[in-house]
Amino acid sequence: MTGPLALLDSASLYFRSFYALPDSMTAPDGTPVNAVRGFTDTIARILTDRRPSRLVACLDADWRPKFRTDLLPSYKAHRVAAPGHGESEADVEEVPDTLTPQVPVILDVLAAFGFATAEAAGYEADDVIGALATRERDAAVEVITGDRDLFQLVREEPTPTAVVYVGKGWAKAEVLGRKEIAERYGVPVEHAGPAYADMSALRGDPSDGLPGVAGIGEKTAAKLITQFGSLEELIAASSAGDARVPLKTRLRLSDAADYLAVAPTVVRVAVDAPVEVSGPDAVPTRPADPERVAELAERWNLGRSVERLLAALPPDS
Repeated sequence: MTGPLALLDSASLYFRSFYALPDSMTAPDGTPVNAVRGFTDTIARILTDRRPSRLVACLDADWRPKFRTDLLPSYKAHRVAAPGHGESEADVEEVPDTLTPQVPVILDVLAAFGFATAEAAGYEADDVIGALATRERDAAVEVITGDRDLFQLVREEPTPTAVVYVGKGWAKAEVLGRKEIAERYGVPVEHAGPAYADMSALRGDPSDGLPGVAGIGEKTAAKLITQFGSLEELIAASSAGDARVPLKTRLRLSDAADYLAVAPTVVRVAVDAPVEVSGPDAVPTRPADPERVAELAERWNLGRSVERLLAALPPDS
């Protein structure tokens, strides 16, 4: 049986590895390699537990794209590595200094093993994942992430797409499809993915700098989207004075009109992102460059993690 296409939200996974493992894991020169080892172990677990036939590690070419910040300057503003674009020092959330040097090592490990990577200039990894998932016509898709934003991609046709959510760690990973998202968030199962995106825009998300509509929380947002079918239909009904939209809600939507005009573009993944994939996405049965794998394992003290990944590669049929 052909396994699924696994799309990895790489930054989400290596950030989680970085914070889950101690920085006392170091290379011989003292460089921390906790994120590298954790990410390598995560791929081994994915291969062992999910058995994908194809795998793409999706990357951020721009984790705060201009097309989003032009529309909504607050988008991820608190995460920037240095003040700018109107942010104050209080808004800054720095990428850990000991993580940044580990990212090139992660990319080296992926290349040495022969795993495909993908990115799109000017877009986030979410957009890359969305584009690859949307265009897939042959295999089931599993999006592996700790980011709930990607719940919007769940679907059944033309090929099923589910999210393997690892927000609580791999041991508590959850496989969420349309049915599970509908049950958890109270959105219609028929279009649970798009409805989740609309609900997210309406309620907002402080972690992404999305203000949402004041006074409308998750439950109310889900109820409104379910009742009207989409954010666009809700706004149209509210603007027309539809009696099904309570007066207080109409006023709240009106006050947030500027935000609502741009929120869908900011929140929804750009499924038309110009994705470039590094090479074939079939899961390798053996490393593309065994000598390089051995060199990286020795240089960065990745021994057991590399051994586990080698053992997790599928047999050569």
